[in-house]
Amino acid sequence: MRAGMKIISWNVNSVHARLPRITGLLARHHPDLVCLQEIKTGCGAFPAGDFTAAGYQAVVHGQAGRNGVAVLARTSLTDVACGFAGDPVPEQARVISVTAGGVRVVNVYVVNGRDVGAPEYELKLRWLDAFATWLRSAHQPADPLIVAGDFNITPDDRDVYDPDAWRGRNLCSEPERDRIRRLLGWGMTDLGRARNPGPGPYTFWDYREGAFHRGWGLRIDLALATAPVAARCTTVTVDRDERKPTFGEGKPSDHAPLIVILTPGS
Repeated sequence: MRAGMKIISWNVNSVHARLPRITGLLARHHPDLVCLQEIKTGCGAFPAGDFTAAGYQAVVHGQAGRNGVAVLARTSLTDVACGFAGDPVPEQARVISVTAGGVRVVNVYVVNGRDVGAPEYELKLRWLDAFATWLRSAHQPADPLIVAGDFNITPDDRDVYDPDAWRGRNLCSEPERDRIRRLLGWGMTDLGRARNPGPGPYTFWDYREGAFHRGWGLRIDLALATAPVAARCTTVTVDRDERKPTFGEGKPSDHAPLIVILTPGS
């Protein structure tokens, strides 16, 4: 019998800037596994000792000053892998995969894209295609698999505070959304949407123009899972408190943590 798991995915927008918040989150939620994105530091500068003191081991795929992903775990991790075969920009640290509690966990930080038509947007689409090709070649829909992280895509209009204003723009364009639909069609479930019909709950609010307080949110942080994991998922929530400037330790990230709870499995 595999134990239940609490998995948190969080774009922290710099692990050093957010270190007090992250250790506070660990104390508040006691997760089994935490997927961090946009850690913005190289492996050697990652504050692993702070997490060891909190009872968590860390595996890191870092990049100085930008991007970067890491996994914190209270449970043992095996088969740690950085990046993926066919990545069009392997120098950008965007994917780290681990196995924990019999579940393969892929932590992703998808290319932002900047603006529709920009070179960065075309790279985003190529990256998503390459990632999907690798995912399908390395896994099967019957495998216990979860892909969690900052996808930088709103799957549909329910994930945008003002769909008309955002229609066709980066993060909300049809080519991006089609990439998500292809992953779902391959055999994955959007756990957050399966547990909440929407609109929202949002996971990202820009720092500018008082977006958080005005409710100008986007749901771009996702957890996609194959059927064996989706069947074990009981709860998916967004901890909005962690986005509040008046809550917790230090300044918040512009993202809120996504929390997935899995029941024990056979």
